[in-house]
Parts: sequence; C-alpha cells; structure tokens
Amino acid sequence: MAYVDHAFSITDEDIMMDSHSVSNRPPMKEIVLAVSLFIFGVIGIVLGIIMMADHIGGDRAHGLFFTILGGILFIPGFYYTRIAYYAWKGYKGFSFSNIPPV
Repeated sequence: MAYVDHAFSITDEDIMMDSHSVSNRPPMKEIVLAVSLFIFGVIGIVLGIIMMADHIGGDRAHGLFFTILGGILFIPGFYYTRIAYYAWKGYKGFSFSNIPPV
C-alpha cells in the first residue's frame, strides 16, 4: 500500500469553504481602460510614424518617442481588448474573469 501524505490533500470542507461563483459580467472600468490604452496606443504609433517621416511637430527623436510610447500603450490595450471581445462573443476559453481588476 502506498503512503499518502494527507497534509496537502483537499477535503470536502475545503471545497465548500472556497465556493465563489464566477461572474461573467463585463467589468466596465477595466474594459474602458483597455480600449483607451488601445486607442491612444494606435494614435501614438501613427503620429510618431508621421512625425518621423514628414518632420511634423518635431524632429525624428520626437517621432521615435511617440512611436515607442504608442507601442507601450498599444500592447496591453490590444491584449485586454481582445480578451474582452472574445469573452463577449462567447469563445471557448475566454471569460471576463481573465481581465484583472484595476
């Protein structure tokens, strides 16, 4: 007979105590933040590229700065907007609980 260490086993009492229901309500504050990051990221990237190409509003360094800043804003904005969209459409494996609270 094999030795079983019961110190790390899960009992029925542990399962009943940790009963939290998964709410699939959309977290509006987090979704608005994600969409805002996405939009400002796209605007920053586009303006940065325009500034670097045509020298509008500054020199190439300003354009590079806006492009990098836009990329930093774009990446998390796109990621969480995509999760929110897929959860809203009901794709398997995506839920609003995957978006962390602010």
